Order: sequence, then C-alpha cells, then structure tokens
Amino acid sequence: MSVPADVLATHGDLVAAIDELVARYGDDRAALIPILQELRQQRRQISDVAMQVVADRLGIPPVDVQGVVTFYHFLDTRPTGTHVLHLCRTISCAMAGMGAIRERLENELGIAFGETTPDGLFTLEWANCIGMCDTPPAMLHNRQALPRVTPDAASELVARLLQEAFAVADGAGADGEGADGVGGDGAAAWPDGVGRPGG
Repeated sequence: MSVPADVLATHGDLVAAIDELVARYGDDRAALIPILQELRQQRRQISDVAMQVVADRLGIPPVDVQGVVTFYHFLDTRPTGTHVLHLCRTISCAMAGMGAIRERLENELGIAFGETTPDGLFTLEWANCIGMCDTPPAMLHNRQALPRVTPDAASELVARLLQEAFAVADGAGADGEGADGVGGDGAAAWPDGVGRPGG
C-alpha cells in the first residue's frame, strides 16, 4: 500500500500530521483509535483522504478505518465546531432532566442537535451512552466527561467557553492555555461546585 503522489502533493500537511501521529502512537492496528482521536481533535473532522492515509500507514484496509470512524460517536467525518457538546440520551439521563438541558443549549446557541453554530465554535450532538449512568444527566465536552449536568451548569459552561474564545481572539488568553483558549485538549474546567462527582 502507498499513498498516491497526487494525494501527497495536495494534502501534504495532512500526511505530515498523520506521520507525526504514527511516530508517536505506533504503526499497527492498536494505534488506530488513538491516532484517529488525535487527528479528530486537530482537524475537527476525519476526511476520506485522512482515512486512506491512516490505513496506508498502519497497513490495514481502508474499510476497517472507515468502520471505526463511523461506529464511534467521538469520531466523525463531518466538520464540527471547536467545542463539541455530546448530551447523553439514555433512559437514565432522560429521567434525570436531559430534556431541559437540551432545550437550554438549543435556545442559547440558536442551533438544534446535529448542527454547528455559524461561527464554528459549538456543535451539539447526541450520545447514546458515555458510561456515566450512575451520575446522570451526563455530557461530554470534547473528550471531557461532565456528570450531573443541570441547565444552569450547561449555561455557565457555554458562557465560560464564549468568554475564553473572545479572550483568545483579543490576544488575552492566559498562559498555558491551548490554541482554543481552554486547555490542551479543548476542554474547559467544569463550573466550580456544580455537577462534580460526589458533589
């Protein structure tokens, strides 16, 4: 298997990014999900070309890469916002108030679940399960799990992320923040005293 020359020519930066991830995580099948997760975080999507290159570098069929990408909700071929909020919609989360959180997020961001804000900052997505049925309702902000979410806590999170985005845009990001102004993995701190495990 090899990447065609025209792909190398037109997607050189993507190929270089994947090669860097392969060097970090390894070049066998066990490295597939870590590489895809990191690539998704960097690029905000996993394109068809990216799947082809990853398959080539790991020596596996492209259909295997596509199968993994389409199976897991945190891996997506569609472009998303900087901050992806996955709201769990299992029965336990629904009974604990998921509907009110959905309504609050949609009203405040002006989009429905499955959509991205026009500024590319937020995407709302559903999650069928994030493994936090003991602390519902639960939500994921990028890769950070947030337990016992309330509508007010969701509003506070959105407000904080907006404030941090404006600060970064104005060149006022705090030292140690990532490129999106909220830490290296794009996840903001959970509002103080709200929704923490055991809280």
